[in-house]
Amino acid sequence: MRARRIAVSGARGRLGRALMTALDKDRNAWLPIPWTRPDVDLDDPAGLARLVERDRPDAVIHAAAWTDVDGCAREPAVAMRRNGAATAALATACAGREVQLVVISTNEVFDGLRTDGRGYRPLEEPAPGNPYGASKLAGEVAAAEAYAGIDAPLAIVRTAWLYGPPGHDFPERILDAAVRAAANGEALRLVADEHGNPTFAPDLAAALVAILAASAAGTFHVVNEGSASRAEWARAILEAAGVRLATIDVPAATWPRASTPPPRAILEPSPVAGAAPLRAWASATAAYVPELLAIRAARPVAAPPVGSAS
Repeated sequence: MRARRIAVSGARGRLGRALMTALDKDRNAWLPIPWTRPDVDLDDPAGLARLVERDRPDAVIHAAAWTDVDGCAREPAVAMRRNGAATAALATACAGREVQLVVISTNEVFDGLRTDGRGYRPLEEPAPGNPYGASKLAGEVAAAEAYAGIDAPLAIVRTAWLYGPPGHDFPERILDAAVRAAANGEALRLVADEHGNPTFAPDLAAALVAILAASAAGTFHVVNEGSASRAEWARAILEAAGVRLATIDVPAATWPRASTPPPRAILEPSPVAGAAPLRAWASATAAYVPELLAIRAARPVAAPPVGSAS
């Protein structure tokens, strides 16, 4: 039996890299096809359809997206083109060839305003509270419409607070902020009124491979187990890094933003055929931070500008 050809859009992004690594572990089952720039241009939705015709994959995981939530708030039309229209074009092309499709979406399709303490389930009615969430929901809806009546599986996978290699993520921003706070002799201010599910990209990637293998269809919430505030997650990061620093809880409004993040868009994980539930977010964070420290240590130090004082 030949290996299935799996195209991954955004293959150089955080999730894309994790997916390529996960698929590459079993070359007897999967032949990963990286779709990257300049071929993947979310401002040219028709280009994604051309990639389907060119590479004729058996399945596509659409991980590429414009995830700059503040940028989406400033340019909602651009967000709708990159996250809505591009997904629609890809889904139409895949459905036309009866290609299995997995679309990656977000917890921000929910406004996070519920007060009952429960997590959002896959079949609950979405209600985005910002342009990023609205654009991702538009992609979900378009994909579902394209696959209506099609004999090929469509999986919509919502996740949240993604982090992992190669860094430049929330854990690294916290470490950078801790360095600055310590240098200034200040306590580190942490947002305590925004809650979500910290999700480790390699853990999510393994679940996505299980979805491919099971040809699962439907809407899934795939996140690491449990939820946290930004402040709780940050303190877990500092502890794993061995950083001892005073912290202060503050509201998200301390730092005005173009976008309005959902205050409590916690996803309730849903079962994935053939995959165990993802480990607890605290366990994944503790495992990742030493890796992040090694990544930071291995980066080349930028040379000082020519003519600068030493």
